Amino acid sequence: MASSSATTSQFFLVVSIISLLACNSANGQLSPNFYATTCRNLQTIVRNVMIQAVTKENRMGASILRMFFHDCFVQGCDGSILLDDTASFTGEKNAVPNRNSVRGYEVIDAIKTRVEAACNNTVSCADILALAARDGVVLLGGKSWQVPLGRRDSRTASLSSANSDLPSPFADLPTLIRMFAAKGLNDRDMTILSGGHSIGVSQCFLFRTRIYNETNINPAFAAVRRANCPFSGGDTNLGPLDSTPRRFDNNYYQNLVTLRGLLHSDQVLFNNGSQDATVRTYSTNPAAFLRDFGAAMVKMGNISPLTGTNGEIRRSCRPFLFSLSMAPTTTSSQFFLVLSIISLLACNSANGKLSPNFYATTCSNLQTMVRDVMRQTVTREPRMGASILRLFFHDCFVQGCDGSILLDDTDIFTGEKNAQPNINSARGYEVIDAIKTRVEADCNDTVSCADILALAARDGVVLLGGPSWHVPLGRRDSRTASLSDADSDLPSPFADLPTLISMFAAKGLTAQDMTVLSGGHTIGFSQCSLFRTRIYNENNIDPAFATARRANCPFSGGDTNLGPFDTTPNRFDNNYYQNLVVQRGLLHSDQVLFNNGSQDATVRTYSTNVAAFFRDFAAAMVKMGNIGPLTGTNGEIRKSCGVINS
Repeated sequence: MASSSATTSQFFLVVSIISLLACNSANGQLSPNFYATTCRNLQTIVRNVMIQAVTKENRMGASILRMFFHDCFVQGCDGSILLDDTASFTGEKNAVPNRNSVRGYEVIDAIKTRVEAACNNTVSCADILALAARDGVVLLGGKSWQVPLGRRDSRTASLSSANSDLPSPFADLPTLIRMFAAKGLNDRDMTILSGGHSIGVSQCFLFRTRIYNETNINPAFAAVRRANCPFSGGDTNLGPLDSTPRRFDNNYYQNLVTLRGLLHSDQVLFNNGSQDATVRTYSTNPAAFLRDFGAAMVKMGNISPLTGTNGEIRRSCRPFLFSLSMAPTTTSSQFFLVLSIISLLACNSANGKLSPNFYATTCSNLQTMVRDVMRQTVTREPRMGASILRLFFHDCFVQGCDGSILLDDTDIFTGEKNAQPNINSARGYEVIDAIKTRVEADCNDTVSCADILALAARDGVVLLGGPSWHVPLGRRDSRTASLSDADSDLPSPFADLPTLISMFAAKGLTAQDMTVLSGGHTIGFSQCSLFRTRIYNENNIDPAFATARRANCPFSGGDTNLGPFDTTPNRFDNNYYQNLVVQRGLLHSDQVLFNNGSQDATVRTYSTNVAAFFRDFAAAMVKMGNIGPLTGTNGEIRKSCGVINS
C-alpha cells in the first residue's frame, strides 16, 4: 500500500509541475490552419451537420450564431455556455438572457460526436461552435470568412457573468457601446454584429414594450407585430427580427432606416445617434455589410480564448473533463491531486482580464505620475510623444504588449532593441525608465513596465492634442525578447497594402484598424533612408511635395535626416489623411492606404471627419493593447524595465 501511495503521489506531483511550467506557454495564437494536420476533415464534418440542421429548420442558423455570441461575451470564446450545471458551479444555460431562449445545444453535440469519431480528443467545443456559427450564416446566404482556431474549452461557467455581461434587448445606445467596448469591440463592431439580427426571430415579451409604447416606430409595422404579440399573454410568441428572417442580407438595416427595428436595442442604432451613418451605409451596400460582418466575427472570436495548455479539450461539450471521483484515497495522493488541480486552475487564472481600474487600490497615483513625466518630456521635446507611441506599437506587435521591447540583450537571449526596425530608430527608453523610477518610489514591485508604456503612449497622444481613452491595465512583463520576431512581425515602411492587411490580421486587427492606427503618423518624423525611394522613384506622389522632401533627403547620403510625417508633426490631428488624399504620404506604406484600393473610403472619411478619426483611433489603441498580454501569474513585474528580475 505504501509503495502504491508513493507512486501515485509522484504521478500527481509531476502533473502539478508540468501544469505550472505549462502556464508560461499558454498564450497561443489562433490560426485557421490549427487542425490542418490533426483533423483535416473538421470543417467538412461541421458543415455537413450544419447543412442537415439548417435544412431541417432554417432558424437554427440564427440560433447557433446567437449561441456563439453569448459564449464569447461571457468569459471569452471558451465553450462555457455549453456546460451543464454541476455541484461546483452554476453554469450559464439558466441565466436570464439564455434560459428558454438559447437553443441548438443538440446540434453542437451532434457535431462533437462526429468530430470525436474522426479526431479523438483533438478539437474543442469552443472551436466547433465558432465554425458552426460561420456555417449557419453562410447557409442562409451570408459571406464566408476564415475562422481562426485553436481555442480550448473552459472548465467552468458563470451564471452571474452571463446575467451581467450580455447586452439586453432593452439597452440604450450608450450602454451597448460601453458593453461592447468592455470586450474590446468598438461602436462600429457593435453595429455590424447587431446585423446578425438579419436572421432569426425574437419572443414577444422582448419586443412588447417597443411595439406598444415607443414612438420611433413605423405605425404599420407596430400593428403587424401586435397581431401576434398581445398586450398581455403570448410571451413566447415569435416575431421575425427583420423582413427576411431566413436570409442573411442587409434588410435589417433597411428596416432600421424605416423605423422597423423589432427590439429597442435594434432601433437605437438608427435614432439620430452616432451609428446612423453606419446603418445608412449598410442599408444601401450589402457587399460592405457582408464583408465587414465576417471581419467583426473574427474579432469577436478573439475575445479571451483559452489556448496552449489552458482549459481542456472536452470529450463531451456538456460536462468538463476532469472528475474528482478519479482521486486516489490515500492522504498523500489526495494532497498532490489538490496541488495539481490548483496548478491547472492557476493557469486558467493566468488569462486575466485587463481593467482600467487594475491599480485603483495598489497604486492610486499611477496615472498622475505617468502623466507628469510625459508632460515634462513632451514640453521639452514634442517629438517624444510620437516616439513613445511608436515604442508601444513595436512592443505589442512582437510577443504581445509585454514590455519585451524594453529589455536589453542578455546571455540567454538577443532582444528587440537591435532588430532592423528598431536599431537607431526606436527611442524613448529613458523616458520609460524615468517613469518607472517614479512609480517604484511610490508603488514598489506593483506596476509593470508594459502598463507604464501603454499609459505613456496614451498621454503622449493627448499632450499633442489627440484623444484620450481608458487604458486597460494588468499586463505583466515578459522575461524574454526576440530579435527574430521583431525582424519578421513589424510591418515595413516599404510594405504594400495586402501585406499590411495580412500582418495586422495576424495580430487580430482588421484592415480598418490598420488604417486607423496608421494615423499615428499624424505626429513625428521619419528618417530619409525610409522614404528616399518614394520621393525619387514613385509616381503616385505630388511633385511639389517630393521636391520639398528631397531638399533634406539627397539621392545619396543623409540617411538619418528627418522628414515630418505630415504638415503638423507636433499636433495630433487628421492632416495625415488629408495629405494622403493629395498624394503627400511620406512613406510608401502610408500612401498605399489611398491608392485606388480598399482603404480609400476610410481615408476619405478620416480626412474630413476628425471626430471620427479620434474616436476610432482610441478604440483601435485599446484593441491593439489587448494583443497577447501576460496576466495573472505569467511573466513578472520588473524592478527595472531594461532587465529581468534576478
